Amino acid sequence: MKEFVTRTLSGAIFVACVVGSILWHRYAFSGLFLLISVLAVDEFHRLVKSPRSLRIYAFFATTALWLMVQCFTWSKDEATDFNVMGLMVGSMAYVPIIIMALLDEIWNHSERPLQNWGNLLISQAMIATPMASLCLIYFLDKWILLALFVLIWVNDTGAYCVGSLTAKSKNGNHKMTPHISPKKSWEGLFGGIAFTIGAAFILNRFGWFKAISVTGLELWIAGIFGFLVSSFGTMGDLMESLFKRSIGVKDSGMFLPGHGGVLDRFDSALLAAPILATFAWLCYFIAPLL
Repeated sequence: MKEFVTRTLSGAIFVACVVGSILWHRYAFSGLFLLISVLAVDEFHRLVKSPRSLRIYAFFATTALWLMVQCFTWSKDEATDFNVMGLMVGSMAYVPIIIMALLDEIWNHSERPLQNWGNLLISQAMIATPMASLCLIYFLDKWILLALFVLIWVNDTGAYCVGSLTAKSKNGNHKMTPHISPKKSWEGLFGGIAFTIGAAFILNRFGWFKAISVTGLELWIAGIFGFLVSSFGTMGDLMESLFKRSIGVKDSGMFLPGHGGVLDRFDSALLAAPILATFAWLCYFIAPLL
């Protein structure tokens, strides 16, 4: 009972912080998600046992990347000196930081330079970059970004409910990837997709996709958005599960009591965010042409 209460309270606080930061102000969003990005990257390097020096380089690289993408999007709307300077600093610092991290492995006579280089590049490509792409979605409209997280949560809930119900049937359900995530089933996957698309239609009704709407194709855009969130969110979840299984851990960390680490909470967004950012911007550019 105590564990259930802890899990529920921590989950509620987590949702409130994410939703509140998105709706309140872009500075709140930027501050919270920069912190989350840095913690997620550092959590990854802790799990793969990267040396402290590499974790420091990863911290600065993640910060520079976030600053570059954030100030780029903000400068399109408000070209202040801060945004322009931030864009310049982030752009000029990111690649040198990566190069310095690679050279440091040589100077320090590392015993596993190839592994450390690979872990650094993986952390930037699979964690820092997807998290930074959230800025691109936020720039279009904060309601689209909020829809992304709401639909991820709906997908998880729908997949769990349908998967649990079908598991109790006479013949059980059909396991999707038992070697990675034994509880995930095909029934849960399709149930999650159905729930997510249905929720996307409801959000569209309230105008959450107005910024990327195309006249006459509103329902199609909402449906595709929901499908992409569900399918790529599930793939992101499986990707993180495979990573944890390969190194023999159950949770990526202890960031949120009862919910695991930062990567456990944002695994679905790691693949969904860049895909949805691309889709949203395509709709944004195509809309005026139709």
